[in-house]
Amino acid sequence: MKTDDLIRAVVADNASVKAPISRTVWLALGAGLVLAAAHFYSLLGVRSDFAFAITHDPRFMFKFVFTLGIAIPAALLVLRLARPDGAAGWTKWLLMIPPLLLAAAVALEMRAVPADHWAVSAFGSMPVACMKYIPILSLAPFVAILFALRQGAPSNPMAAGAAAGLLSGAIGAGLYATFCVDDSPMFLAIWYVAGITIVSALGALVGSRLLKW
Repeated sequence: MKTDDLIRAVVADNASVKAPISRTVWLALGAGLVLAAAHFYSLLGVRSDFAFAITHDPRFMFKFVFTLGIAIPAALLVLRLARPDGAAGWTKWLLMIPPLLLAAAVALEMRAVPADHWAVSAFGSMPVACMKYIPILSLAPFVAILFALRQGAPSNPMAAGAAAGLLSGAIGAGLYATFCVDDSPMFLAIWYVAGITIVSALGALVGSRLLKW
């Protein structure tokens, strides 16, 4: 084979190699975030007192501490489980932090709020909307991340799908939190957690079938 022919063959081989799965996942996540944000603004938009709530209500800010606290380790978990040798490893311990913080926030609110107001805090004003919009806003990143995982080789399709659902659910919950006026940690512990759990369960179900290889 001539040198020029060899160079052309090497270039062709390199061009056919798939991109690293980590880059594929990050690109899919970015695309899913953009689409989810656009969907959010077309449906809801941020609450009218958003700027005031950021600076004056720690409970409002805690909603983002909680959702980001889930989303960041869930993203790392998706990256690990996308590979055939992937395992949850130390990332599973990071996922323990948000529930512990939420439990502490609920305990503090229960100490500060009279017992006869607990039900009002827990049910809030829009529990049905919360359960509806978190899965809806999770849809774009969910589809994008599953597509990325299809380009990998997860050895545990159910776990990979559940991680994709957990990440997507946290994204949807974080977006919805900018609209939601129910800032009580009790409300968060029931309705936000339920919405994220629904998307995670859906991810496990879909992943167990779609990500098999």
